[in-house]
Amino acid sequence: MNTQIKSIPEIIENSLSNAFTYSEFKDKVKAVAEIGKSTGNDPDNKDLANYTKLTYARIKRLDKTLKIDAHITKKVQAVDNPITWIILTESWCGDAGQTIPVINKIAELNPNIDLKLLLRDDNDDLMNEFLTNGGKSIPKLIMYNTETKEVKNTWGPRPTEATKLVNDYKETHGQLTPEFKKDLQVWYNNDKGKNTAEDLIKLL
Repeated sequence: MNTQIKSIPEIIENSLSNAFTYSEFKDKVKAVAEIGKSTGNDPDNKDLANYTKLTYARIKRLDKTLKIDAHITKKVQAVDNPITWIILTESWCGDAGQTIPVINKIAELNPNIDLKLLLRDDNDDLMNEFLTNGGKSIPKLIMYNTETKEVKNTWGPRPTEATKLVNDYKETHGQLTPEFKKDLQVWYNNDKGKNTAEDLIKLL
């Protein structure tokens, strides 16, 4: 029996029926962290559970401390076309904990931007349409116009400066070490969301 191939807009529309708001996603991360689990296909993995706790701590901290620069605010508030920002992610993702709060702060600046979050492992069809170098890297942001059914742009899994740090390290060392991953989180803490915000306004 032939299986009908769905278009990307059809896959997106189907996935949106299961989407979280930012607040709902934050509650989900908190809930699994409190019982020592994670979202995704391996919820009992202890390492992923520990990363989930870190993600929730980062989200809480950034929600309180993040400030969006005035020039970013001005450009975001000028957006006059409705657009849905869809983020594919999981609770254990270190990059997500550092960038999704920034994306949310920016989306909150303009009612034309509707932020929705999806769990990667529950939305394989959609994830497979937006791979990064052939991999299911997250977070992945899809900028989707629900009126025209067009994907306007994508972003992720990291801001441009962090991506360069990762690529340079891989080129020299072959793979990312636990030590480098700690250094990357220090970079995020020092950057305070600025690189992510600058990336996003270039895509608007």
